[in-house]
Amino acid sequence: MDTSFARLDARASWQFLRDARDEDIPLLWAALQIARDEYPDLDPAAYEAVAAEQSEALRAHLGVGADPLDTLRALHGLLFDEQGYTGNEQDYYDPRNSYLNEVIERRTGNPIALAILELDLARRLGLPLQGVSFPGHFLIRLPVDNGLLVLDPFHKGRSLDVGELRVRAKPHVPGRQVDDEQLGRMLEPASNRAILARMLRNLRQSYVEREAFERALRCADRIVWLDERDPDEIRERGLLYARIGHAAAARADLSRYLAERPQAEDGERIHQILVDLGGRGGRLN
Repeated sequence: MDTSFARLDARASWQFLRDARDEDIPLLWAALQIARDEYPDLDPAAYEAVAAEQSEALRAHLGVGADPLDTLRALHGLLFDEQGYTGNEQDYYDPRNSYLNEVIERRTGNPIALAILELDLARRLGLPLQGVSFPGHFLIRLPVDNGLLVLDPFHKGRSLDVGELRVRAKPHVPGRQVDDEQLGRMLEPASNRAILARMLRNLRQSYVEREAFERALRCADRIVWLDERDPDEIRERGLLYARIGHAAAARADLSRYLAERPQAEDGERIHQILVDLGGRGGRLN
């Protein structure tokens, strides 16, 4: 990424994220835009420069035509051994685990933040790692000659076999065994926007649990900004508008949700919320 692009202001950056082709979105830079909502003085270009320097050092160490597995080992050596990145198991839902500047400063984060660091360095090295929006923990995959190598960035890039993947997936398909077809779908590569949206959903949930509803709403609004076609995300934003008292905005979102999902299982509950909002004016008490 050139310097002028890295130094776009916040508004221009989010406009780019909305309009750009998915493959043109640089994940590290985009994740730093999420962090800039909370840390407005953050300079994405400074973090970009560090990543570029690290990738150049790795490239020089590996030499020309390095084997993908050797490149992966070198990348893991840098991130997890030399720099000491690790998953934050002590406070998994700390919002700082999703903010890339905090993750880089503290050397700890959640699976998706650590994955973005690894994916960005891999991209710079020409290593075809891909993000996987697996149930539970976000994962990474590397296509190899005989299939896929699936990696867990939360646990220092440890590789996962099919048995462990099935065990991890089982709670998310209750009452059924996870067959090969289901597991294959779960291991499909995630788009860049899907990765950013999952990071924002993690943040939103962290803030809801802390009753920081204005910050949660900010995350919900960013998700809708990235892709306004998902009625469920419109509903989530509407519910947060209602929580902080913006009745008109809540009515608009929840009415749109019911219009797009007329048979929604939670339709009766949402309708009742709309009734409760109907006579309150612009803001709730």
